Amino acid sequence: MDTRTVHFYSEGSKLEGEIFSTGGPGRRPGIVLAHGFTGLRSLILPDYAKVFAEAGFVALAFDYRGFGGSEGPKWRIDPLEQIDDIRNAITFLAEQPEVDAARIGVWGTSYGGGHAPYVAAIDPRVKAAVGQVGFGDGEKFLMEVRPPERQAELRRTIAEDRRQRVLTGKGTTANAIDMLGGAQTREFLGPAFETMPELRCQISWETAEKTLEYKPVQVVHRIAPRALLLIGAEHDDLCKISQYAELCDRAGEPKKLVRLPITHYEVYAGKWLEESARLATDWFRRHL
Repeated sequence: MDTRTVHFYSEGSKLEGEIFSTGGPGRRPGIVLAHGFTGLRSLILPDYAKVFAEAGFVALAFDYRGFGGSEGPKWRIDPLEQIDDIRNAITFLAEQPEVDAARIGVWGTSYGGGHAPYVAAIDPRVKAAVGQVGFGDGEKFLMEVRPPERQAELRRTIAEDRRQRVLTGKGTTANAIDMLGGAQTREFLGPAFETMPELRCQISWETAEKTLEYKPVQVVHRIAPRALLLIGAEHDDLCKISQYAELCDRAGEPKKLVRLPITHYEVYAGKWLEESARLATDWFRRHL
């Protein structure tokens, strides 16, 4: 397995990533990997990138602007800015001498599981996309995990934060657990913050506002005739599988929705990591 650290630019910010490859002659299909909310490329993504590389693909994992080794406003999450980062990563990967620029795929998980279909919908260079445990509607993503009284509280918080940003130039922040909400997130991220303090970050409430407005479901129909695979978790309380079902309904062929009998974070370990990686690899082999 060959890995190399690379750098490229996205809207003026220098991003850092890694390319995974097993080498070999000729040009091979490339896959850009998109991580989730507050994710770092050093976590989760290498597990999938190595599987893709061993299957003969050239895989690129990178940090979004403001995260990990990349430049940009620290810990800023704007979904459309991250879409630009992914598209710029595609441009960079397509320039590599070992990559066949006509065969590029995107893979994303969780927050990135919404980005993968969105990028495929608006960027015709993407010939196949795989999203896992993601969402199709940012408003549902943030609201469905909250009871009605907390939904109203979230909207008040966002409105007040916008007011403060306009009047003072500064908004407020929250940690990822409070912003995402949900029992599964607390159970996973709480211990993770203790063992991996690099995950701790404060996210602006502007992120929540931008997420409410972000709706991949509105563009997913534009992917066809290119291929879309969605891998959902039936017991996910963060990215409910009903969102992927709606995405699949609105997408054209070829498409497929796979339902795994797990919760949101179980996909990242053990047999479910192996199964989700296998499903994605088989899809890319068939469509790239």
